[in-house]
Amino acid sequence: MRLSTGGLIDRGGTLRFRFDGRELTGHPGDTLASALLANGVRQAATSVRLGRPRGIFAAGSEEPNAVVQIERPFPEPMRPATTIELYDGLVASSLPGRGRLASEPDPARYDAVHAHCDVLVVGAGPAGLAAARAAAVDGARVILADEQPRPGGSLLGTTEDIPGGPAGQGGHEWAAAVAAGLERLPDVTVLRRTTVFGYYDDNYLMAVERRTDHLGAAAPAHVARERIWRIRAGRVVLATGAHERPIAFAGNDLPGVMLAGAARTYAVRYGVLPGRRAVVFTTNDSAYEAAFDLADAGLEVAAIVDVRPSPGPLAEARRRGIEVLAGQAVEAARGAVEVSSVLAGGTEIEADLVLVSGGWNPVVHLFSQAGGTLRYDEDLAALVPGVSRQQVRVAGAARGVFTLEGCLADGAGDAGPVPPGPGGTPYWLVPADDLGGHFVDLQRDVTAADVLRATGAGLRSVEHVKRYTTAGTAHDQGKTSGLLTSAVVAHALGVPVGEVGITSYRAPYTPVSFTALAGRDRGALHDPVRVTALHEWHAEHGALFENVGQWQRPWYYPRAGETMEAAVLRECRAAREGVAAMDASTLGKIDVIGPDAGEFLDRLYTNLMSSLAVGSIRYGVMCRADGMVFDDGTVIRLAADHFLVTTTTGNAAAVLDWMEEWLQTEWPSLRVRLTSVTEQWATVALVGPRSREVLAALAPELAVSAADFPFMTWREAEVAGIPARVCRISFSGELAYEINVTSWDGLRLWTAIMDTGLVTPYGTETMHVLRAEKGYPIVGQDTDGTVTPQDLGMSWVVSKKKPDFVGKRSHARADSSRPDRKQLVGLLPDDHGFLLPEGAHLVASAELPEPPVPMLGHVTSSYRSAALGRTFALALLKGGQSRHGERLYAPVGDAMVPVTVTSHVLYDPEGARRDG
Repeated sequence: MRLSTGGLIDRGGTLRFRFDGRELTGHPGDTLASALLANGVRQAATSVRLGRPRGIFAAGSEEPNAVVQIERPFPEPMRPATTIELYDGLVASSLPGRGRLASEPDPARYDAVHAHCDVLVVGAGPAGLAAARAAAVDGARVILADEQPRPGGSLLGTTEDIPGGPAGQGGHEWAAAVAAGLERLPDVTVLRRTTVFGYYDDNYLMAVERRTDHLGAAAPAHVARERIWRIRAGRVVLATGAHERPIAFAGNDLPGVMLAGAARTYAVRYGVLPGRRAVVFTTNDSAYEAAFDLADAGLEVAAIVDVRPSPGPLAEARRRGIEVLAGQAVEAARGAVEVSSVLAGGTEIEADLVLVSGGWNPVVHLFSQAGGTLRYDEDLAALVPGVSRQQVRVAGAARGVFTLEGCLADGAGDAGPVPPGPGGTPYWLVPADDLGGHFVDLQRDVTAADVLRATGAGLRSVEHVKRYTTAGTAHDQGKTSGLLTSAVVAHALGVPVGEVGITSYRAPYTPVSFTALAGRDRGALHDPVRVTALHEWHAEHGALFENVGQWQRPWYYPRAGETMEAAVLRECRAAREGVAAMDASTLGKIDVIGPDAGEFLDRLYTNLMSSLAVGSIRYGVMCRADGMVFDDGTVIRLAADHFLVTTTTGNAAAVLDWMEEWLQTEWPSLRVRLTSVTEQWATVALVGPRSREVLAALAPELAVSAADFPFMTWREAEVAGIPARVCRISFSGELAYEINVTSWDGLRLWTAIMDTGLVTPYGTETMHVLRAEKGYPIVGQDTDGTVTPQDLGMSWVVSKKKPDFVGKRSHARADSSRPDRKQLVGLLPDDHGFLLPEGAHLVASAELPEPPVPMLGHVTSSYRSAALGRTFALALLKGGQSRHGERLYAPVGDAMVPVTVTSHVLYDPEGARRDG
């Protein structure tokens, strides 16, 4: 299908590639899509939901169909064939719906750069080039970014000449000359192969530059494959062009159905005919220009089907011998696996190509991301830019200027009224009794019938329809389907399209790889691995570790031949029946010092802290402003103006940040200083009925009886000859002590404890079991950001004396006291040996009704218990505190597992074991 002449490809070079196992060739300057079409490959993918064959539909980043898997040089899924520059040795395959991630690490380099400019111009088409040149002439520092490997934009795919340009100079040659002139200027940066994908506040934009993708295996290893540009611009010019839009008709997803402008681009830019005989289906004049260029290139145009009764270019088409079916529509494209005929005006026309043009949508995605408003233009039947709070100007086709002369003037700053568009009329959906084959989103397999089903279910918002149908949620983010979906919604509701609007445009404009965003921050160096002072001992004694926040914590200590289940049960028995120890050094620790420290903590915690006596400890909960639990821990009063706050391991940094935010922005008058001391202290939790015995032997000068050393107090003493702060705190319900020494002395303390020969080390999994048996929740596991202290059965921790604390007013809302709120409960499976999966849903009936099934709650924690002799779980359950004794069911696989709701405190509910 390659033309013998023409195109902007290098016919002197040959590139070999493989697609779906076939050895094929192309030329430098091809995309994978153009090379496939040149080789007669029509089907490039299979649709994700229905498994239907899909062909190449567009010629740029708006492509919804031809999404392929790159196999070599490195596996990469979900790449539009229209945006892949062909290189020698490329191996790719069509996607059967979904992609496949690589099984090995990506060896390529990625990096990032920060840049500042006076003017950022996005798009190197005629408007963008004119804008960049005008800004450079004014002496501005300019960055010009364009996603294509060569400048020109729409000029690369048309035969238009530049108005007033040199004789014999084509549009692409003019663009190359202007870009070369800009590149010679010292204050101008021209970024090719660079997509600006995000527009944020204060004119901060992000772009990704593809630096070596087009080189394949020949890419130098020392050059970053992709580079993220973080650009701060004084002003922004968006010259992002427009996307041609489709029309929904029967069979419009068959290979051979293509946008008219895309077919023109393949012929003019790549020297490829996408078919032999075409029917053009249009609502506007631009498709005639495409038809004429394609006919000149050798494509047989069987007919132009125009919904307008009196098209403007009718005479020219007839002069060329092209039949025009005015006031008609294409009812269907027909064919088994690709287009073989077209039904139009009641007549079947033999053709292998349907070229569609339903009008043009200005590319307003970045403008919308910038906070700009959009308005529906009735004349253009498209959304166009309104106003923006940022320093941004939209030029050319991106604001509805569709003539070349107008784009050049608009880009240069001579913006006037938008000239008339390409003589179109709004037309979105070809009527039919069955709309199940009228596709509005090709990537998501969404049909007009799906959209009508959504509106028939009562949905009115296009955002809701998007989520109901998934239209607009694929890799292309609805570039071709967005406004078409809105129009079908408007048709169903009987309202104007402008009233329906469109779904929100969000970054990124095109998919960006996680590796590019990570840049050099990958592997072990990206997120520091933190270990405690005792880590070396844990590793030498066979501990397996889990990551908690950035910390590596001992998970459990298996003995030879011991499974995780057996090891955890053994560790639990030691803590409940003898004595065990855990490395608790990772708990967050924050020094709060100053005359107003007590007042500060009173405002943050739900309970009173200023009344705490020196030498005492109090458990506390912090809530966010919405009244939901944020973190919990202990507050230790060291002196009148000095407190030590402990936090959960994973939340230590967040709590410090939270405290600083309130102190610095809301209560700057409070005289308080905050210091993180997490890494300054090593902490050993000594737990179990025999823990007092072990501590007494290690600290003979310390009075350890229950009367001398009561619960929730602390003492200073020498433990194993080391100065220590010993706290009577228990996260297990057993008699327990937390022994704090400097990190330098942590290993010596731990070794002395283990050398007694009485103490069993235990890890985080055992800690979870012990605390869950007592119903102690873990923030982030048994809470989900929607849970109040009252929901956790902890009303006692919410002070009724304090005038205020963060979140108090939210607790007074009617919603916070709803009887059907999710509340913490215990669950006991009927089968004592069955371990409920964490996350399992809870339902009321053993017989599942038709979906949607009301979900009453879910399992948050689930364990085997040595103390209880059975499995148990914690769960968040609607109205859970009033459901004790109820029988519920957890769907697990094909089974409905019966469970009984009980109190969340399953072990020693009286707390009798706490004092030994």
